[in-house]
Amino acid sequence: QVQLVESGGGLVQAGGSLRLSCASSRSIASINAMGWYRQAPGKQRELVAYITSSGSTNYADSVKGRFTISKDNAKNTVYLQMNNLKSEDTAVYYCAGARFLSITIQNVAYWGQGTQVTVSS
Repeated sequence: QVQLVESGGGLVQAGGSLRLSCASSRSIASINAMGWYRQAPGKQRELVAYITSSGSTNYADSVKGRFTISKDNAKNTVYLQMNNLKSEDTAVYYCAGARFLSITIQNVAYWGQGTQVTVSS
């Protein structure tokens, strides 16, 4: 069983930055896609970004140009750099891993426990 542990969440003012980390108990080089989802109160969980084993990235339109996903295979860690944060980015952010070369809510095989990001306006 793969364990994913997120860190880096917190409270930040609008326009600020945070970097989330997701440490995997298994080599992420062997996981086809790693990504980040978020869920705001009363809303469905939505995909924020993902990165494939080859390094290809994909972003939700709402975060393009502001968020950057990256990974360090040697550290088995995936990162989400979030810049120019907005109040609408407030949510619990979840790390996810999938056995396929893209991530959908249906094919996520591994979930982290989540980390809260709160952006004050």
